[in-house]
Amino acid sequence: MSRVGKVPITIPAGVDVQVGETVIVVKGPKGTLNVATHPAVAINLDSGTLTVSPVDESRIAHQQYGLRRTLIANAVMGVDKGYQKTLEVVGVGYRVNVQGKTVVLNVGYSHPVNYPLPTGVDASVEGNKIHITGFDKQLIGEVAAQIRRVRPPEPYKGKGIKYIDEIILRKAGKSGGSKK
Repeated sequence: MSRVGKVPITIPAGVDVQVGETVIVVKGPKGTLNVATHPAVAINLDSGTLTVSPVDESRIAHQQYGLRRTLIANAVMGVDKGYQKTLEVVGVGYRVNVQGKTVVLNVGYSHPVNYPLPTGVDASVEGNKIHITGFDKQLIGEVAAQIRRVRPPEPYKGKGIKYIDEIILRKAGKSGGSKK
């Protein structure tokens, strides 16, 4: 039995949740998100609290109801407060800037790499840090992962694009001695 699924979701003021047959629509000050439902999960909305429960005792129902509760909770928090991921660019001469809805990365290639931001995602640059903000948690994580994939951090000097809280395990370089 899922322990996450048992916790009710409190809906903050300013957020509107509509429970439908196949989709849950969550509207808030930041935007609107749709969360798909599953037939093995029952969703009840009572006076500002949303509860999720399995329909029966099947394995699929127990797998799905913790997942659906987390997806709905992420949507409620996203449209209310939003999400942010921060990336750090490490390397001599590595630069990043935002031009409109495009992130321009100068990270050691012979040309700048342009990454167009999808709708609902904004980026800002502060020194060597990229702040990616939006209201869809999955989309924010995907954009951050795609930007990191342009130049992942390498283990010898740690150069590349990394998450702000990521720890790069370093390797020792060559010893420099010659063998006979």
